[in-house]
Amino acid sequence: MAAGRLDAAVLRGWAHAAVEDLMSHTDEINGLNVFPVPDADTGTNMLFTMRSAWSQAQDCAGDVVAVSAALAAGALHGARGNSGVILSQILRGFAETAAAAADRHGSLAEVDGDLFAAALRHGVALVHAALDTKPGTIVSVLAAAAEAAEHAAPGAAALPEVVAAAADAAAVALDRTPEQLAVLADAGVVDAGGRGLLVLLDALTRALTGRAPRREAYRPAARAAQPATDGAPEFEVMYLLGGCGSDGVERLRQRLEQLGDSIVIAAAGGSGVPGQYSVHVHSDDAGAAVEAGLAVGVPSRIQITALSGAGGGRPQGSWSRERAVLAVVDGSGAAELFAGEGAHVLRPEPEAPLSAQQLLRALVDTGAGQVMVLPNGYVAAEELVAGCTAAIGWGIDVVPVPAGSMVQGLAALAVHDPSRQAVDDGYTMARAAASARHGAVRVATEEALTWAGACAPGDGLGISGDEVLIVGPDVTAAAAGLIDLLLLSGGELVTVLTGDGVDAAVGEALRDHVHNRHLGAELVTYHTGHRGDALLIGVE
Repeated sequence: MAAGRLDAAVLRGWAHAAVEDLMSHTDEINGLNVFPVPDADTGTNMLFTMRSAWSQAQDCAGDVVAVSAALAAGALHGARGNSGVILSQILRGFAETAAAAADRHGSLAEVDGDLFAAALRHGVALVHAALDTKPGTIVSVLAAAAEAAEHAAPGAAALPEVVAAAADAAAVALDRTPEQLAVLADAGVVDAGGRGLLVLLDALTRALTGRAPRREAYRPAARAAQPATDGAPEFEVMYLLGGCGSDGVERLRQRLEQLGDSIVIAAAGGSGVPGQYSVHVHSDDAGAAVEAGLAVGVPSRIQITALSGAGGGRPQGSWSRERAVLAVVDGSGAAELFAGEGAHVLRPEPEAPLSAQQLLRALVDTGAGQVMVLPNGYVAAEELVAGCTAAIGWGIDVVPVPAGSMVQGLAALAVHDPSRQAVDDGYTMARAAASARHGAVRVATEEALTWAGACAPGDGLGISGDEVLIVGPDVTAAAAGLIDLLLLSGGELVTVLTGDGVDAAVGEALRDHVHNRHLGAELVTYHTGHRGDALLIGVE
C-alpha cells in the first residue's frame, strides 16, 4: 500500500486507515466540540460517516472513479451530524473531480497531485453550497489545505508531497481557528471538525507512505466550563430527501431557517441519485422539520436525536446489523470455514500478538450493534478486555465467549442464534464451547521427559490442558491416542482441524480409527492451515 501512488487499492486502504485513525482520535475531537453546539459528538459523527463510506467501498472492484463514487455515496447515506454531512461533500468533491478527469482522458488509473488539489478545491465549493459557512471551522481548514495543495502540485515530485503540504497547511489553519471564531477562543480550543479533517489528511499520508506525521494532542475543552445551552434547539434532525428539484431545495432551506439553525442541505452529486439530498437541522420542532421535507420530496432514513444532553454522553451510534459474531482465527482455511458459517473473521499477523486496537478495529468493521467474540485462544486476556471495553464505549454491546480453541469456537458458532436476546445467545454459546472437550497434537522438536514418558524429535505429542498426555511415533498415532482419551467420557462428534503442511492422509487415517474403535461417533476433518499445532481436536 505504501507505494506513493493513489490508485483504487490505496484509496480503499486510506478509507480503512481513516476509520482506524478516527477511532484513535474520537475522544480528542469530541472534547474540542463547542460549535455549533457543545454536544461532544463531532468525532463520533465523523467516525460513523467515514465507516459508512468505507463499508460501501470495501468490496468495490472498480477503478479510482468507482471507488471514490462508492465512498461519496456511502458517506452521504451514512452521514451523521453537521460534520458528517460536510465530510460527505468533501468525498463527493473527490468523486466528481475523478469522474471529470476520467471523462477527459478516457480512464483514470491513479490520482496525481494536480487532481488531488482540484478535488480539495471542488470540495470547498460544495461545502459552501451546502451550508452557510463561518470562518474558524472545518471549512477554513479545508480551504487552507486546498490552497497549499494547489501551490505544491505543479512542482511536486510526487503526490505524497502535495498531501503533506495540504496537511501541514491544515494544521496551521487549525491553530488559527480560535482567532476566527469567538466561541472557540472562549473555550480555549481549536475547531473539532478541522481537527477531524487533519486526521483524515494524515491518514492519507500514512496510506501513501506508510508513515503518519506526528501531531500534538489538542487540549479538549473542560466540559464544566462550557456555556449553558439554554435556548439551544432541542433536536438534531437528519434525513435523506429524494425526488426534490432545485426549487424545492430553496423552499426547504427557507422553511428550515424558520425552524432552527445548523442547516445543511447537501446534494448527492453526479455519482448519486438525481434529486437526492442529505438534510440536517437543529430545531425544537422535529416533526415540522420532517414535514418540511415531505412538502418538497420523499424523506427516508429519518434520524431524530435529542440535543438536551449537550456535553454529556456519547451517542450510541447506528450500526447496520443487530448482531454479529467475530471469530479470531488462524489460517486461510479457518477463515473460509468460519466465514462460511456467517462469522466475521480476524486473523492475527504472523509472529505478532493481537492487540486491543486491532480487535477494536475489527469489532467496528462488523458494522453490528451487538457482537459475540470468539477469541479461540489467539487473544491475550488483557488485550481482549481492553478491546471489548473500548468497543462498549462506542456503543457496541460486546459479549466475549470463552472459546479457548478454534474447535470450541466452531461448537459455539453452531448454536449461535441472533433471534435470542444477547445474554441468552452468549450463555448458550459459552455452554457449547465449554462442553467441547479439546486438545492439540504437535511435533516434538527435542528430547524431553513428559508426563506421558520420554519423547524424541519427530514424535507426535497429544496435549490437553497444557499437559502432554500421549507420546506417539508420529502425528497420526498421537492423535488417535488423544481422541481415545477425549472420548472416554462419551461423545458423538469428533472435529479435527489440520494445520499448515499436514497431509490429508492423516485425517483419513483418524476417520478410519474412530469408525473402527468408537461406534456411534463421527469424525469430520477441515484443513484450516493454522500455524503451530499440527492438529486441533474437539469432541462434542
